[in-house]
Amino acid sequence: MRAQKTELPKTMETDELTTYETTWGEMHVEYDVFKKRFDVTPYLKGLPNDRDPCPHWGIIVKGKGKISYDGKEETFQAGDVYYAPPGHTGVFEEGTELWEFSPQDKLQKTMEVISMNTAAVRKEAQMF
Repeated sequence: MRAQKTELPKTMETDELTTYETTWGEMHVEYDVFKKRFDVTPYLKGLPNDRDPCPHWGIIVKGKGKISYDGKEETFQAGDVYYAPPGHTGVFEEGTELWEFSPQDKLQKTMEVISMNTAAVRKEAQMF
């Protein structure tokens, strides 16, 4: 299987993020375009230790980001390949684009919590 980002279904379009994604076999394939700085941490509330238990592998196409896990912090930039182990959180800078691959079964559980938190995070942001 192969695809360009625009050949994948666009599943999210917000002020902060555009996501293209699909599932190939047991692997979730995703391309993200961050239009604004994006901290995923508030969306993870309710997961174990308020961190993402799903591992991810990815490639930074452009921009930069960082992941935090096990008391460590790693920064990555365009051209880097990365692994985000279970128990991580991340921040992506405006203009960052990346490919990310995740086990579909583990990602589904994370996405259920993120979906529940999305409305609360947006409501809180509107208050400011």
